[in-house]
Amino acid sequence: MNDWSLYMVRDGYGCLYTGISTDVSRRLGEHTNGTGARALRGKGPLELVFQRQVGGHSHALRLEYLLKRWPKWRKEALLRGECCLPELQ
Repeated sequence: MNDWSLYMVRDGYGCLYTGISTDVSRRLGEHTNGTGARALRGKGPLELVFQRQVGGHSHALRLEYLLKRWPKWRKEALLRGECCLPELQ
């Protein structure tokens, strides 16, 4: 299956949450209504700021892990198009 997407959501405090899903709009709805990740509960309004189809599940998991370790300034640079997602082998 090659339909996994990497996404980032900005919460009401300006923090960025990174996740993966096969259906980003459904997952954003879960985050918005409080049934998604605990880290986003009560921190609305939520805004989807990045979404990119990245391939298979294991590739998506590795990218998510890497991006969650990036500092916020680097994630913001990705959102502005000043840097790219890392190439994984």
